Amino acid sequence: MKTGGQLIVDALEANGVDRMYCVPGESYLAVLDALHDSKIRSIVCRQEGGAAMMADCHGRLTGKPGICFVTRGPGATNASAGVHIAMQDSIPMILFIGQVASHAKEREAFQEVNYRRFFGDIAKWVVEIDDAARIPELLTRAFSVATSGRPGPVVVSLPEDMLTSVVEAPAALPAVQVETRPGDEELAKLEALLNGAKNPFVILGGTRWSAEAVESMKKISEAWSLPVGVSFRRQMLFDHLHDNYAGDVGIGVNPKIAKAIKDADVVLLVGGRFGEMPSSDYTLIKSPYPDQKLVHIHADADELGRVYRPTIAINASPAAFVEAFAKRKPAAKPAWAENTKALHAAYLEWSTPPLTGPGPVQMGPVMNWLEKVLPEDAILTNGAGNYATWVHRFHRFRRYATQGAPTSGSMGYGTPAAVAAKALFPDRVVVAFAGDGCFMMNGQEFATAVQYGLPIIVIVVNNGIYGTIRMHQEREYPGRVEATDLKNPDFAALARAYGGHGETVNETDEFAAAFERARASGKPAIIEIKLDPEAITPMRTLSDIRDKR
Repeated sequence: MKTGGQLIVDALEANGVDRMYCVPGESYLAVLDALHDSKIRSIVCRQEGGAAMMADCHGRLTGKPGICFVTRGPGATNASAGVHIAMQDSIPMILFIGQVASHAKEREAFQEVNYRRFFGDIAKWVVEIDDAARIPELLTRAFSVATSGRPGPVVVSLPEDMLTSVVEAPAALPAVQVETRPGDEELAKLEALLNGAKNPFVILGGTRWSAEAVESMKKISEAWSLPVGVSFRRQMLFDHLHDNYAGDVGIGVNPKIAKAIKDADVVLLVGGRFGEMPSSDYTLIKSPYPDQKLVHIHADADELGRVYRPTIAINASPAAFVEAFAKRKPAAKPAWAENTKALHAAYLEWSTPPLTGPGPVQMGPVMNWLEKVLPEDAILTNGAGNYATWVHRFHRFRRYATQGAPTSGSMGYGTPAAVAAKALFPDRVVVAFAGDGCFMMNGQEFATAVQYGLPIIVIVVNNGIYGTIRMHQEREYPGRVEATDLKNPDFAALARAYGGHGETVNETDEFAAAFERARASGKPAIIEIKLDPEAITPMRTLSDIRDKR
């Protein structure tokens, strides 16, 4: 006989959970009590949105569901930002929400929300557990749903009285992830299609990858001399300095890569959905009928043919696909090998940052210096904003599990993601990039890093504006600035107030020493870079955008 709270913790342990991210609430005190005697580590956060984003990053870097607990009403609605990120990014995550007691439901009780309705469109599955005896069954299903097919977030609502009720229930067993593998017939068709191709292109995306799968994909690209691009914010799926790497297919795509995709006769889309951002609003590959012969490989059958009609549809996870296709070799030396080399050369040129620009701080030399000193296994995280262009375009990712960035373009992600990454990999360097607007959305999670002794380094690129919105505002309504200026705190002083290390960079030459002092401090650190707002993109100024309108 056990309480519902104890059964929840038992089910988490049975599924290999070793940590959870939370903001405590009285609605799930029974779970917290059971966690007191558990080996599961509780990481207490400062706001539910940050906690959910930490759980998302956990799932993003490990492939295992990130676990988040929040209280009802305001806690749940705050956490919805992280659920939306996990859904659009296909990240396994389980959000547990304390719920009002059963007798009070449907009365608009204190902080009551109907979670099936609220999360219905932004979660993969939403369930409310009314009978504690069903906890082992429903949590096993939750782990299976979160990880199988196209991974995504599951929301589990926990009525308060259910958690304190004492019941007899079977011991929880771990969920079994459903694997989908390619058939020989589909592999043979793909082999024939590639052997007859003149100008193929590969785009990697999505989740359900592993370090081993990434290595297998590299060997496939070598055997077939295939040019490989990576989808928006999936850059850790291929070594950027490999001779076959062509570049990232995201916002502000290299025009030469865009042309290569449009001119390709065969496109292999492995693992991803190729949504609005990476497809350049569905122009690189046209929806619903592509100009190219499209081979779409995806773990969820519902994604195949949903947006694009493929020539060959292969229902398989990326890991299973590359394992199977790695055994097949081209019939002759591929004719496109020189084109692959040319695309990699174009990437190297594209990813070399400019050394000049407006203002006393130049981000190009900053990125150059970071490329020289950051180890290959350093983890970089970021949220959304024009500042992120410096990371995505000029940092050369080398290994799997080194990137935490939302494909949904959500602000406020970088700092909480860095906290989760450092908790998972304490021996690795973790650097978060944030704009001034981005940081202030979940910057309070810097306190979480201090509390748990997680020495992340947060680079706050402060230009005093909501940069992306200002850029579009100046383009569409030049000179009519409204609601995009920001008055910011002293971010370095803020870091020290939290108990961390703070640095301010006013000139380019100050950055290297500031970064080294931040690392040497052994504390969570914020390095504030005072960037001229004119430096709105690596290649254009606000004045350029305004004048060309």
